[in-house]
Amino acid sequence: MEYFIFLLAIIIILSFLGIFVVQQQTVAVIERFGKFVRVATPGLNFMIPLVESKADVLSLRIQQLDVPVETKTKDNVFVKIRISVQFKVIEDKIYDAAYKLFSPAEQIEAYVFDVVRAKVPNIDLDDTFSKKDEIAVDLMTELDEIMKGFGYQIIKALVTDIEPNENVKNAMNEINTAQRLRIAASEKGEAEKILKVKQAEAEAEANILHGKGLAGQRTAIIDGLSDSLESIKNHTPGATSESIMAIILAIQYFDMLREIGADGKSNTLFVSHSPDSGLNIKNQIMESILAAQMASEEGNKKK
Repeated sequence: MEYFIFLLAIIIILSFLGIFVVQQQTVAVIERFGKFVRVATPGLNFMIPLVESKADVLSLRIQQLDVPVETKTKDNVFVKIRISVQFKVIEDKIYDAAYKLFSPAEQIEAYVFDVVRAKVPNIDLDDTFSKKDEIAVDLMTELDEIMKGFGYQIIKALVTDIEPNENVKNAMNEINTAQRLRIAASEKGEAEKILKVKQAEAEAEANILHGKGLAGQRTAIIDGLSDSLESIKNHTPGATSESIMAIILAIQYFDMLREIGADGKSNTLFVSHSPDSGLNIKNQIMESILAAQMASEEGNKKK
């Protein structure tokens, strides 16, 4: 009886030892005396104690492997390229994933080194940045084809960083800065040129308008003097043109004095002069007009 109880206790203990749980998104590889038997799926499972054992537990989730690669570009610049590879176990190839590769991560890393160091040396440094998507596509295509034979699927391959040597990076920054400064200087010069042209055009336009204004002002003065001369002739039939012109000049002279005196901000110094000054001014104007007329007549005769 005691022997039976002891045997029953051993069986119960061994039964408990044979029960195990597989977590979600994982599978367990079961071996019997070292030989593959089956794959245990998520949930409650049982294996024969002392006969069967869990050889490995594989995750079915997407995993990521970051691989830093140092290589040389076509123009002999060393760069550090960081590659991120996302992969997962193919569910219907769990046997291959468990037994064909000892270390999947090391195998993927080796292929990443091989592909990157074969492609990047054929590309210039500047093109490396613009062609990083091409590098990633080539890497994914080659990796996926190879790793499927080992039970792994490559989901995505990404070139996450390209870092040149520090000295090269500083030189590139200096070149970029110089280019931007040159563009800024060119734009500034162009803006100054446009400003000066516009300023010159504005001054020319102002001078034209000023000239037109002066011409109009002089025309108006002449018309006014002509009207005044005609009016005085009509009211004083015996007056000569010289006497009327002297009267008009005197009136203009006193009007000018009144305008100067009305401006409180002006400082005016009057020089003593005789009453004949107005007549002298008139004589000078008349002489200038006669000289101009004579010069015009001489010019017409020569023609």
